[in-house]
Amino acid sequence: MNFEDENFELREIQRLEGHTDKVWSVAWKPATGINGVSAVFASCSGDKTVRIWEEDSTGSFQCQAVLEETHTRTVRSCAWSPSGKFLATASFDATTAIWENVGVDFECVSTLEGHDNEVKSVSWNNSGSLLATCGRDKSVWIWEVLPGNEFDCVSVLLGHTQDVKMVQWNPSMDTLFSCSYDNTIKVWIEDGDSDDWHCIQTLGESNSGHTSTVWSLSFDASGDKMVSCSDDLTIKVWTSKMQEGDQNAPWEHVCTLSGYHDRTIFSVHWSREGIIASGAADDAICLFVENNDNEVEGPSFKLLLKKEKAHEMDVNSVQWNSGDRRLLASASDDGTVKIWELVRLSGQKLL
Repeated sequence: MNFEDENFELREIQRLEGHTDKVWSVAWKPATGINGVSAVFASCSGDKTVRIWEEDSTGSFQCQAVLEETHTRTVRSCAWSPSGKFLATASFDATTAIWENVGVDFECVSTLEGHDNEVKSVSWNNSGSLLATCGRDKSVWIWEVLPGNEFDCVSVLLGHTQDVKMVQWNPSMDTLFSCSYDNTIKVWIEDGDSDDWHCIQTLGESNSGHTSTVWSLSFDASGDKMVSCSDDLTIKVWTSKMQEGDQNAPWEHVCTLSGYHDRTIFSVHWSREGIIASGAADDAICLFVENNDNEVEGPSFKLLLKKEKAHEMDVNSVQWNSGDRRLLASASDDGTVKIWELVRLSGQKLL
């Protein structure tokens, strides 16, 4: 999409209430919101529940299910399997629950235990054959998905020195990324000979990395670019030649976006068209796009727009959908989820 010389607006289309504590994370269900299939997403909260929201015939979202009485503490992260059949939820109660979606019902079919305390994030690989979790115990766990809703821990990775905030699989290959309170991002791959997982690169201050807690990361559609955000008030973009077949190809810092948020940046997400969204403790959401100015050397990004006071409190999570409408979901400490649509100022929707 061409964003040059265009004016855009992030228009709030719905404010969703129901959670009774801060909302930590949102996750759109794959293959929804397209070809007549209603858009669906999950939200998780400090109220120990997960809510499933579905778009109705009028384009409004309604709560279709509340997943409760499984987790005993905050649910920090949720992630759909690639097929959309399963939803994984990570909790401060030190467990990860696996929910099977059958029709409109959700059943907890497995509970993964092993972390010493709070589980902060959960992520499925692109094929749905592997699941990763991480937590306050400084560890990253990799689980193999087996028939019969069984999960086998195949590796516990202990490279971080502090709380691990997020795990995320590269969308194009089985390479795992983790970001931490120790200010670093680690890149993990499996040794084909020994089946052992190991860290092949650490992105930190020594290679233009972050200087404080790294909260979140996201990949572009191809998987050869990555964006990360931090307590250091910056957003960093990274690139790699991994897609040329070399899983060991290093990730390199290409640009830093700073001065757009004035408090901790908690979440970043890259849309399929290349729009980076960020949410922060300053209650704002920013959108960035690649700068095509030929006078700028190397890849760079520019601010498309900033939505001040997007929420009444911290914005903890932002995520684009992959459906027909350009929708962004945001979750906040104010206990709400908001749905936004990116439109041109003329009012034309981006399809």
